[in-house]
Amino acid sequence: MKGILRFSRKGKLSPRFIGPFEVLEQVGPVAYHLALPPTLSSVHNVFHVSMLKKYVADPSHIFDYEPLQLNDNLSYKEKPIKILAREVKTLPHREIAFVKVLWQNHQFREATWEREDEMKAQYPELFQG
Repeated sequence: MKGILRFSRKGKLSPRFIGPFEVLEQVGPVAYHLALPPTLSSVHNVFHVSMLKKYVADPSHIFDYEPLQLNDNLSYKEKPIKILAREVKTLPHREIAFVKVLWQNHQFREATWEREDEMKAQYPELFQG
């Protein structure tokens, strides 16, 4: 199996396990039928028990979400919530200020670095106070 394209990645970067998936039934003494998503329709859905791993529940895997206000074309407007950090990049002839922005409907780890002057022009209310 070395070097074979597995689950859209090749070599060392291919994931060892994917899932979790629901076990639908036990087919034989050591074979299980799994409920796979449509993206894995090319993969056979019966697996030997040696290829399966028990899923251990973790509270960090569960997240609350707020329903999005979707537009007619199924898009939504992203709004910044607050500025988390500020950093100045020094180039040979000028300095550029960046701010780390936490966006609505995104988690803390998904905050992005944006140019401070552009954010001040679009969202001046973030910089008051």
